[in-house]
Amino acid sequence: MALKDDKPDDERRDFLMLLAGAMGLVGGTAAMWPLFGSLAPVRSYDESAFVTVDLAAIPAGRSRTVVWKGRPVTVRHRTPEEIAQARAEDTGALRDPQTDRERTVRPEWLVVVSVCTHLGCIPTERGEGWFCSCHGSAFDASGRVVSGPAPANLAVPPYEFIGDTLLRIG
Repeated sequence: MALKDDKPDDERRDFLMLLAGAMGLVGGTAAMWPLFGSLAPVRSYDESAFVTVDLAAIPAGRSRTVVWKGRPVTVRHRTPEEIAQARAEDTGALRDPQTDRERTVRPEWLVVVSVCTHLGCIPTERGEGWFCSCHGSAFDASGRVVSGPAPANLAVPPYEFIGDTLLRIG
């Protein structure tokens, strides 16, 4: 009676190695899929890249706050008195000197990101500007810092007028 040879079957070993490699590749891809998915841009962020504001709905002396890229942006329809006050201010005495003309495209419309430049608080609007009650920073009718620990003016986002009564932020 002949005994079976004790050497392993080469074809079977090659098949098992190929199967193990394929399973490792599939498992590695499945493990990496969530990582690749997390690198894609967030859909809601892309959708908020531009915000359109109807200016006809904002009377003089009033504001409207919209959300742009997760941040509040205030669009203020300034009165002639507010424009005159903002343009008469001495910019040399300001911490972050900018003229009102540098901060606006049309003088009657002020567009600023309503986030305090000190620690990121949301300042409340008052008649002559904004006040951050967290640390006492005050901003004038043009969004320029006039007192408190805030190091810079309220930011002006990129915006353009796309008609007489439409404003596009972003």
